[in-house]
Amino acid sequence: MEIEFSTASMIESYLQALWTILLDLAPALLAGLLLAGLLHEFLPRGLIRRRLSASTMGSVFRAVMIGVPMPLCSCGVVPTAIGLRNDGASKGAATAFLISTPQTGVDSILVSASFLGWPFAIFKVIAAFVTGLIGGGLVNRLVNDEVETAPPAPQDEGRRDRRGPYRLISVLRYAIFDLLAAIDMWILVGILIAAAISIAFPPDYLSQVSWAQGLGGMFLVLIVSLPLYICTTGSVPIAASLIAAGMPLGSALVFLMAGPATNVATMGAVYRALGGKVLGLYLAVVVFMSMALGLGFDFLLGDVQQISSHQHHQVSWVSTVSALLLCGLFVYHSGLRLKSRWPAKTAERIDHETNLTLKVDGMSCQHCVTNVKDTLEVFDEVEEATPELSSGLVRIRGESLDTNSLTAAVEKAGFKVVERK
Repeated sequence: MEIEFSTASMIESYLQALWTILLDLAPALLAGLLLAGLLHEFLPRGLIRRRLSASTMGSVFRAVMIGVPMPLCSCGVVPTAIGLRNDGASKGAATAFLISTPQTGVDSILVSASFLGWPFAIFKVIAAFVTGLIGGGLVNRLVNDEVETAPPAPQDEGRRDRRGPYRLISVLRYAIFDLLAAIDMWILVGILIAAAISIAFPPDYLSQVSWAQGLGGMFLVLIVSLPLYICTTGSVPIAASLIAAGMPLGSALVFLMAGPATNVATMGAVYRALGGKVLGLYLAVVVFMSMALGLGFDFLLGDVQQISSHQHHQVSWVSTVSALLLCGLFVYHSGLRLKSRWPAKTAERIDHETNLTLKVDGMSCQHCVTNVKDTLEVFDEVEEATPELSSGLVRIRGESLDTNSLTAAVEKAGFKVVERK
């Protein structure tokens, strides 16, 4: 009976920690998603591709200015950066975009401020900005660059013709179906891990452990973070729980910088698209700057910024409604994923209407699906392109399709076509 009571008590504590984290996370995350949708819809994307071609600090600066607020995690930023590179962006600008973008984003900034305070959130933005500038500047100076300039993608212009409620629908569609669908599982994993940490480690426990402090603790966090995929928004609750358990703030900054900016898949993509020398500079800048800025944060603000995770004086109705809405969206997207794994009922009709099917490698999230769809539907002869995330198949309907041109467009966007039929 004592064991059962203990187990039940632990489960209750864990569920309570989950709900508390959701109350903290949901309002800021939903506000960030909405703001991201507004940026996506109203920012002139043709400008992004036109202003990054020169191997100058001006191009690097513009790439960082574009990348810092853009809400893309690693799986989304890699094909976007490769697309920018293929459209004429310099290697320095592409590298700066790759380094700075996954570390921040409007959604991550708001979530970081909610969990860790505005001083920490602002410092993290500055860290991403400075790291991107240094990485892009070093690549421009040390790596030879040869760029074949391509014209801006046609969809950048045509999508500005929408008016009124259609643009608002586009904002919500991007926020819910493109952005949240790309990161929801990582956010959920982050919440689950954060809740486990909060009940496994008493407050300030890690402050009494020598290996978790100072340079040694930062280096350990760095080694763990580099190869793993860590969503920048989903990692914030984990960092907050570790800080509450006694991890130094500088080590948490290392975790939030190096984790989202690097992982095995990103390293492979950088090597393939930009070369081994750029990859070496990319990793060196992320490693050195995350450690240096972590030490700098501890020196400047470590004594001032006191963070106690998940403490609330009063739960507002906004937090409750936001948490319930976010839970509903998690369930909805999970249902869509399950449904996509059993497409047998519609397969016969789809195959009948399909004029060309491509097997595409590299689609790992809904953002990738949208990227492939938009890339193909630029062509006048393509009536509709329907990418399927679970199988990697892209079914294309249209007349007089040029298979080679369509394949080249998909691969130029950063994906690989392995089969055509």
